Amino acid sequence: MNNQEVLEILRKESNEFRHLEEEHRTLDAKLSALEGKNFLTAEDELEIKAMKKQKLIRKDRMAEMIREFKKPETINRGG
Repeated sequence: MNNQEVLEILRKESNEFRHLEEEHRTLDAKLSALEGKNFLTAEDELEIKAMKKQKLIRKDRMAEMIREFKKPETINRGG
């Protein structure tokens, strides 16, 4: 099973995965908007760092869920 197939299954079957993916996209959009400013205040810089950390936490959890799904015992149990 390839990564795209796993992603499709997790998107259909896991509320947590869909929620993490949506939060990741939302953070990405907010980061892009903030980083696109001509001048960043100290608060902006702190907010950027915090958002990047939150985005990474979500990405790491999604990657963990993909790894768990691909484990042989998960596949043998039918997902």
